[in-house]
Amino acid sequence: MSVELSRFKKKRFRCEHCGANLKRHEEKETDVALGSKLLELFITDSCDRAVVITGDTDIAPAVRTAKRLFPQKTVSFAFPYDRKNDELAQLVQTSFHISKDAYAKHQFLDPYVTKVGAARAKPAKW
Repeated sequence: MSVELSRFKKKRFRCEHCGANLKRHEEKETDVALGSKLLELFITDSCDRAVVITGDTDIAPAVRTAKRLFPQKTVSFAFPYDRKNDELAQLVQTSFHISKDAYAKHQFLDPYVTKVGAARAKPAKW
C-alpha cells in the first residue's frame, strides 16, 4: 500500500461579509488520479476487487471504463459518513456507508510518530 498526496492550489477570494482578501486551498486532480489508479490496478492485474471511498460522481467515467474493460473484476463504493450518492451506487453491485463511529475507531494515535521520529498532532477540532 502506498499513500499518494494530492495537489492543492492556493486560491484567493474576497469575503462577502467583511470584504477581507483571504486564501484557501482547492484540491486539484484528485478525481483523475483516483480514476487513473483504479485503471492501473486492473491493467496490471494487481487486484480483482477495488473499493473506492468517495461520494463524488467525477469518478463515474473511470468506473464505467473499468467495468467495460474488466468485466471479471469488481468495483465497490464505500461512501464517507453523511455522503450517499445514488448515481454511484447504481453503477456497482456493492456499496456501503462508513459510519461516524468508524472514523473515531480507526484514527491514528495522537500524536502520531512518523518513521523518522517526528510527532504529528491531530488538529484540535477533530
